[in-house]
Amino acid sequence: MRQANPELERLGIDPLVVTFERASEAVEYRVETAIPWPVLSDPERRLYVAYGMERALWRDLWGVATMRAYAREAWQGHFPRIPRTDTGQQGGNVLIDPGGIVRFHHVGRGPADRPSVDALLEVPRRA
Repeated sequence: MRQANPELERLGIDPLVVTFERASEAVEYRVETAIPWPVLSDPERRLYVAYGMERALWRDLWGVATMRAYAREAWQGHFPRIPRTDTGQQGGNVLIDPGGIVRFHHVGRGPADRPSVDALLEVPRRA
């Protein structure tokens, strides 16, 4: 996603990263990963619940697709952090337009289930 930052800026998209970790851990994550966007701490998981992100199934968390995704990241020199919190929490991607309308909503079954950056950017490009 970081590689797409110029395109995000051109399209007027302001990403926000949401985590269920405490604020101090969210700050640590932002520093570790050097992401350029704000990180919101949601330890009560209100946004997760609101967008239907619940518990992932074990097979989705540690299945073949996840192992492939981790291997691909490691090959590129990006190693996942050692989990310190709930690895079963589903994540996802939500695009909300300036009027508050959800234009894209994806709940990931596991770590490997994410839409491509091109798929995400196609939504605002069409608008």
